[in-house]
Amino acid sequence: MNNTRFAVGVHILSLLSCHGEDYVSSELIAKSINMNPAMVRKELGVLRQTGLIESKEGIGGGSRLARKPEHISFDEVYLAVKEDSHVLGLYREDPNQQCPVGAKINQALEGLFQEVETAFLLKLRMMSLAEFTKVFR
Repeated sequence: MNNTRFAVGVHILSLLSCHGEDYVSSELIAKSINMNPAMVRKELGVLRQTGLIESKEGIGGGSRLARKPEHISFDEVYLAVKEDSHVLGLYREDPNQQCPVGAKINQALEGLFQEVETAFLLKLRMMSLAEFTKVFR
């Protein structure tokens, strides 16, 4: 991937899974990831908007899974945090359109990347958060 958002999302969800029904503070999550709490809260917001977690404010508040870990598949996590790009990235700048390769490279890569992403999502769909977090117990 072009960024680490999927890894951060999986880290957050894995930590929440290990805490069961308890609410976990963004500070504790940030310490586990070794990341700024403000950035963690941003990712928590994305996970909350997509229905993967729920949050409660105030004393004893924090975040927890909105569903049982066996009902959360990794394709959901990927799609929740995915930006407007493929697993593999296209050029940020337009290639030279006067070159026979440059004129058609992004179009050719687009088809390939779509196939790769489809296979990637199918693989992720087969992995649940419950299966993944067995290694932490």
